[in-house]
Amino acid sequence: MSAVDGLAVIDKEAGWTSHDVVAKARGVLGTRKVGHAGTLDPDATGVLLLGVGRATRLLRFLTPLPKHYVGELVLGAETTTLDSSGEVTAVYDMSGVVPEQVAEAASNFVGDIMQVPPMVSAVRVGGRRLHELARRGIEVEREPRPVTVHELTAAPVDAAAGVYRLEVSCSSGTYIRSLAADIGSALGGGGHLRALRRTAIGSFAVDEAQPVGAPSLLSMAEALRDYPAAAVDECLGRKVGSGQVLAADELPVGGEGPWAVLGPQGDLLAVYEAHGPGLVKPAVVIPR
Repeated sequence: MSAVDGLAVIDKEAGWTSHDVVAKARGVLGTRKVGHAGTLDPDATGVLLLGVGRATRLLRFLTPLPKHYVGELVLGAETTTLDSSGEVTAVYDMSGVVPEQVAEAASNFVGDIMQVPPMVSAVRVGGRRLHELARRGIEVEREPRPVTVHELTAAPVDAAAGVYRLEVSCSSGTYIRSLAADIGSALGGGGHLRALRRTAIGSFAVDEAQPVGAPSLLSMAEALRDYPAAAVDECLGRKVGSGQVLAADELPVGGEGPWAVLGPQGDLLAVYEAHGPGLVKPAVVIPR
């Protein structure tokens, strides 16, 4: 593996866009070939995964990994962005709301739900990103999208002030800002999010994240540690390296895939996926 191939687990600072982090990493690592999986809002902090060099080809497998967040729900005020960076659009007296009501309201958003993307988001509608339209003062109809909230808790930080700590485990594509606003609405008023921090993407947690100015790289095999792996010998490795479609029983794998295929030295050769009855094919082959 070259010095500029691998995965960087970054702890993004507040005030940086995900693109800012990529630009900084390009300069620090000395390569233009850097991309990210899973955008974070500028005000949010926490885990951002950067693929570097040939590992940029693996980002498509990292984006769908489940996410874990912590943040604060502030009851009593709605904003244009659904978080503390926006302008207040409505104020409600929610002084009578108690922690038990907040916890119950939050529990109703656990499971498979439909969620409307916020206007300030990277979702495309009619070929334009919503945040581009929002900056021009244009609001458009957005179709609800299915997401899954695995766990959601709301614990009081300052109940008298209407501030609650949210902890969320969810599928990729879930907007925590929307959850905060929806909980506020469900309580008969409004709310917004502040101090959002992503603490994990899959098994990549914030305790192993590093500042973008001093990143170290995990190997490409380690980048796919959340997927099942199949180790092959030199002979089968040559077939994998040339991108051949294989009989499923040629790879020592189970389940539905995708699978990381590793060579005799533990290096990543390819990522294979199911290809019809009894067959597997390469989704990505890593050039040697």
